[in-house]
Amino acid sequence: MSEIALTPTEIVVVGAGMVAHRFVESLLSRAESPVHVTVIGDEGRHPYDRVGLTGFFSGSSPEDLELDRSVFDDFRVRLLSDDRVLRIDRPHRTVTTRSRTVIAYDTLVLATGSYAAKVAVDGADLPGCFVYRTLDDVQGLKEFVERRGHALGRPLRGAVIGGGLLGLEAAGALQGMDVDATVVQYSDRLMSAQLDSAGGGMLRRLLEDRGIAVRTESRTTRLDPDATGAVTALEFQDGSVERADVVVFTVGVRPRDELARNAELQVDPRGGVVIDDRCSTSDPHILAIGEVANFEGRCVGLVAPGYAMAEVAATRLLGGDAVFPGYDDSSKLKLSGVDVASFGDAMATTPNALDVVYADPVAGVYKKLVLSDDAQTLLGGILVGDATAYGALRPLVGAKLGADPAAYLLPAGGNEAPSGELPDAAVVCSCSNVTAGRIREAVHEEGCRDSAAVKGCTKAGATCGSCVLMVKKVVGQELTKLGQTVSHALCEHFDMSRRQLFDAVRVARLTTFSSIVERFGRGRGCDVCKPAIASILSVLVGSHVLDGENATLQDTNDHVMANMQKDGTYSVVPRMPGGEVTPEGLLAIGQIAKDFALYTKITGGQRIDMFGARLEQLPLIWQRLVDAGFESGHAYGKSLRTVKSCVGSTWCRFGVLDAVGMAVKLELRYRGLRAPHKLKVGVSGCARECAEARGKDVGVIATETGWNMYVGGNGGFSPRHAELLASDLDDDGLIRAIDRFFMYYIRTADRLQRTAPWCEDLEGGLDGLREVIFDDSLGICADLDDAMAQHVDRYEDEWAATLRDPAKLERFRSFVNAADTPDPSLAYVAERGQIRPATAQERISGGVLIAGTALEVRR
Repeated sequence: MSEIALTPTEIVVVGAGMVAHRFVESLLSRAESPVHVTVIGDEGRHPYDRVGLTGFFSGSSPEDLELDRSVFDDFRVRLLSDDRVLRIDRPHRTVTTRSRTVIAYDTLVLATGSYAAKVAVDGADLPGCFVYRTLDDVQGLKEFVERRGHALGRPLRGAVIGGGLLGLEAAGALQGMDVDATVVQYSDRLMSAQLDSAGGGMLRRLLEDRGIAVRTESRTTRLDPDATGAVTALEFQDGSVERADVVVFTVGVRPRDELARNAELQVDPRGGVVIDDRCSTSDPHILAIGEVANFEGRCVGLVAPGYAMAEVAATRLLGGDAVFPGYDDSSKLKLSGVDVASFGDAMATTPNALDVVYADPVAGVYKKLVLSDDAQTLLGGILVGDATAYGALRPLVGAKLGADPAAYLLPAGGNEAPSGELPDAAVVCSCSNVTAGRIREAVHEEGCRDSAAVKGCTKAGATCGSCVLMVKKVVGQELTKLGQTVSHALCEHFDMSRRQLFDAVRVARLTTFSSIVERFGRGRGCDVCKPAIASILSVLVGSHVLDGENATLQDTNDHVMANMQKDGTYSVVPRMPGGEVTPEGLLAIGQIAKDFALYTKITGGQRIDMFGARLEQLPLIWQRLVDAGFESGHAYGKSLRTVKSCVGSTWCRFGVLDAVGMAVKLELRYRGLRAPHKLKVGVSGCARECAEARGKDVGVIATETGWNMYVGGNGGFSPRHAELLASDLDDDGLIRAIDRFFMYYIRTADRLQRTAPWCEDLEGGLDGLREVIFDDSLGICADLDDAMAQHVDRYEDEWAATLRDPAKLERFRSFVNAADTPDPSLAYVAERGQIRPATAQERISGGVLIAGTALEVRR
């Protein structure tokens, strides 16, 4: 079964997907003798990244998803697209295509992949029913949603049949198109192939909190049409019905093995061309790789095993010796806001395996490590709600942890990659089967000097991207050994760090993203560099977040100047400097909340948050707030949030200085100040510390002799106490010190770095910081002072400016064909005298309030 000619001259590859692309790329990069490859694909387009297909719904074009064209531009390769092989003539070693082209081969490689299955029920082929497999599929889905939504004049209801990885990505795609999505799963839990019962339960909670409904143990028996013939509902075995205007099937894939069957190759009874560990089929001149290949009774719909097979096949054709190691079922969900990963023996099927579990239902986190019976060797794991440790743990499968397993799961330990070096045999990139040793080889022997070069050389991090941080870590360790400078590039589009880019933009006086990427970067930018540059331009230029190109750079919340909530509505947070508000202001907020049926809550930052505002209501609400004297609280931005204070000496008998007065002065000075991360300040009027100032980025505590200034504190996942920077400052000295601290941080911190880790990373620590701020050791204090003065002088309330600009107001529509149409999918229940979003079960049982009906408000 394994005999095959070495380096055959004519190689024909049937299939032009990701695995075929990897095979050709690997073969050509190492071939020394003449070789000619013909690749035949039935899609009328260049091979593309099927793993990143969901990116199409977030703005990626088909061209963005294309794989490296240079592979098929090689003179040794001929690509026949939009054609299909109809027949294999094994005795004559030829294939015949749909265009009646006959092509001879010395070796044939089957990489036909698989096709998306549908549930065998009546109505599965109705208009509005889709699979989620190809670019044509997702383009058709998007076009249908836009057309159907326009025709109905309301948000669509969608159902995804199948609750695996692909099903959840499809549900996220539907939700991203404003479709009210429900996932229908036949088994008792989501992602049942990757998650145990507890992990599946936690994932369900995360999805429902995100606004995606879930039905488990639900068997679809029929799809019903409406009067136009399009799908309108799903019927289930228990007699219940789920309304749906669009249905996506993600119930698995089936190998496309019909060519092999007709050619009488050995095919497994359950599907797939049978191969050995060298990817040979029952015909010594035919190999099979990817999802069409059946190894040890299994076909797996993941790209990583397909890539491994492609490398084995290419190595064998070049005369080398390689074997397929078996399937790696590791997987990571690519759905914004829902972190899930599974790797190794996640279900603990190894005899005598042990589980170490950490669960925090309140935070929505479930983590499990599966260990050998001596609790030393990592066998697998499940991460739900916080998968930051996946890139660090996945390479350690099969190796000794070398530490208490709990250290990898608890918040303080799971946040960082394990210290020390990975063994050479540890697989860092499971998609391309790249080990730590291979990365080290690329650095030491092939001259790679950053992770981008390693990616180009080894393909580590080129597919799903989950290993990128670990690749950077390994590269950094090796460069340090060589005495080389470690790259701190912002992203693949900019070789500079955020700090370097800030200085470059400042010196060059550039004012737009286009000019910055043209001068200092390449490409069209990404979700990493665009918001970072938006923040830099906000500080240096000071233009409105929705002006010109700026609007395309912002995160979701900044884009509409409000925080999106779980049900797709937004919160409204007016600024209340120092927590101070007049009775008239309270009455105005109360009346606005009542008129718009908003849920109200006092926040930890001493202001009032109003929840449940629809997109089209935001300008109406803010117009009334601005008229009442309020301005944006910037709760949505990486900027100053609040300055919290106690009542200080003005009312409290223990207060020694005016805490409220100082807090108001600071908040009005730093409002709207954009930074690498959010900024919070606290001012306490005495040592009793009622404002919890030492839990803030800047904490100010009054003493009998002046203000003490603390820096580098924060709450959150890894709480830190702020440390004393200076004592006994007067008002002017305190404000000057905070000015310089903030501006120095803004200029030099990494992207999304809080002040606490920034302070730790500073050369010289707090002593070095004191020298910069108070002794002007770097000679930049005048620049820092001027920069803050410019910020104060040009501050303008973002919402007030938006309300004056009709072009900006055009963004605030729920539907493009209706300026003021309520979203009828929003449903609420009454609780403690207010409303809250209805759960999926409450929606089914009825008795909910629907936006636009019972909640319609006065304008």
